[in-house]
Amino acid sequence: MESLYLEKGDTWPRVLRHNFERYGERRCAMRHKHLGVWQPYTWKDYYVTAKHLALGLLSLGMAPGDKVLIIGDNAPQWYMAMLAAQANRGVAVGLFADLPPDEIKYIAQNSEAKFAVVEGQEQVDKFLQIVEALPALQKMVNWTYKGLAKVAGDRLIGWREALKLGESYESSHPGAFERNLEAGRPEDVCAIVYTAGTTGARPKGALHSHRTLRAGAEYLLTLDPWTEADNVVPYLPPVWIEEHWIGIGCHLLSGATLNFAEAPETQQRDSRETGPSIVFNRARIWESQARAAQAGILGADALKRWAYRRLMPIGHRAAEVRYRKQPAGLRLKLQVALAEVLLLRAMRRSLGLANARICYSSGAILSPEALKFYHALNLPLKSLYGTAEGGLLAGARSGEIECETVGSPRPDAELRLGPGSELIYRQPGTFLGYHSDPAQTAKAFTDGWFHSGDAGVVRDDGQLVFFDRVDGLVPLPGGRAFSPQLTESRLRFSPFIRDAWVFSTGDAAAPPAALIVINAESVGRWAGQRKVAFSSFAELSQSPEVYGLIRQEFDRINRGLTAGARVRRFVNLNREFDPNESETTRTRNLKRAVLFERFRSLVEACSAGRTDTEIETRLRHRDGRMETASAVLTIASTDAEREGANG
Repeated sequence: MESLYLEKGDTWPRVLRHNFERYGERRCAMRHKHLGVWQPYTWKDYYVTAKHLALGLLSLGMAPGDKVLIIGDNAPQWYMAMLAAQANRGVAVGLFADLPPDEIKYIAQNSEAKFAVVEGQEQVDKFLQIVEALPALQKMVNWTYKGLAKVAGDRLIGWREALKLGESYESSHPGAFERNLEAGRPEDVCAIVYTAGTTGARPKGALHSHRTLRAGAEYLLTLDPWTEADNVVPYLPPVWIEEHWIGIGCHLLSGATLNFAEAPETQQRDSRETGPSIVFNRARIWESQARAAQAGILGADALKRWAYRRLMPIGHRAAEVRYRKQPAGLRLKLQVALAEVLLLRAMRRSLGLANARICYSSGAILSPEALKFYHALNLPLKSLYGTAEGGLLAGARSGEIECETVGSPRPDAELRLGPGSELIYRQPGTFLGYHSDPAQTAKAFTDGWFHSGDAGVVRDDGQLVFFDRVDGLVPLPGGRAFSPQLTESRLRFSPFIRDAWVFSTGDAAAPPAALIVINAESVGRWAGQRKVAFSSFAELSQSPEVYGLIRQEFDRINRGLTAGARVRRFVNLNREFDPNESETTRTRNLKRAVLFERFRSLVEACSAGRTDTEIETRLRHRDGRMETASAVLTIASTDAEREGANG
């Protein structure tokens, strides 16, 4: 696929320079809400700050190929630090702000990081706990000063001080930044993107160049052209590969404006103020928003509940007409106009999506129910398929969205199916290999073909259907298999279910079962309305009335599944899944191998047909102490189990 944007530059820092020269102070590149006020950053601000930070790092000894860790909440400084590192022909390594010190230590050691750019006291304190184990780490640059007045140490420097060093370095080394910019090449490694580690293994660092990352960004822009007038909300910093394509690549190539919330917990509220036209989120966030919207309707007054029940079906009918690419009749058009005025517009506004014209989802399967919910609101939400290693493989144009597919494979990709319907492909955005791990790199590549480990199929019309991980598919009697991930996504669409893990031993005598984490807020409200007494999450989860409520959700889901794939038994967990215990990734994707090992006794009890099981729960106190407690959990049957027993 020939590049349409090469005139802007062939590395990200050169594209930034192009935007600075074109827009300067005339256009806003970023906005960041701080203390309740939106602070604008022009393209000149972006370029000059990245330049001075790059020169500051040079003055501290940074050399081409050096790795720079970046950790903190999403903010302009994140992006400036990444472009500064890359302008020095260095390599940016992103980390999520909620990583504990031991995980930071692993990535810092594995990447051989020499510098870190961090946000505030919390992140600095984490590094101070592990700094002795990181002899290669030369300097930390902190971009938030609050709470750090008394922190000492020659490895820590403030953001303003680093920029002043850069200004001084420019005076004594005129043209150094520009020479580095010109020396950069498209094939230079510019980022290490660590995998999620959903298998339970340690994350692996996927090496990417400007060229491989650009291939993903440019493909997205062919699917949905962006303009300078677009407002974009990047919910997460550039840690996962998708944020590199969108928050870095598409933003730089289009000249659109990024909008950063004041804090992660104010994201949706702040989005309502900026009215983004382009929104990208992980599938779990889209599910969470849909769940919260439905829970809000359940707790609303009678008039709003009536409006939702009567008018939302009109949105679904309009979406079905769009799926079939048929013209809407006059009656439907009038009904949709009424629904827009009385319901749909207000719901989009409440979700911060009033002006959204492009909505992306990735990271996991998004259930057809969730997609149809957003499409009924007239939001063109689409799923993308890509991986940290394989790059962006498939997406749909806005007029070609289907709930069962992730769009068509990109035209410059070659795709074939391996054993178990594994997706094996090659395309321009494929990674360069794993950092310092030639053995794993050799496993991922065969004669230039990337083995994704994901299962899928290409339909006759060219649309790609993604199933699940190959090793995540559960075999059923008769040689068929089903995707636990899709069932889990359908369960999470319920306003009463926060998380779900569907499992099976694969034995015909032990059909699928599930471990459920209830949504404490909506279930607690439901229980209060029915005068069900409880004093804790654990007590609420084990209430017979709540088990009855969750059973109804299973019966709804099971009706849409084939007989062998229906969940027969379930357990309400007495706590939430904990990413600090490696039960999920930082973006809440399940680590199935860890869950299977941790809840092995529960899996065996479900398979054996028992009615309860005892589990041990590890509790982590704020001071780091661990405490183990045991609890007996009920194992309940769904209607599918009773029907199976009777049949």
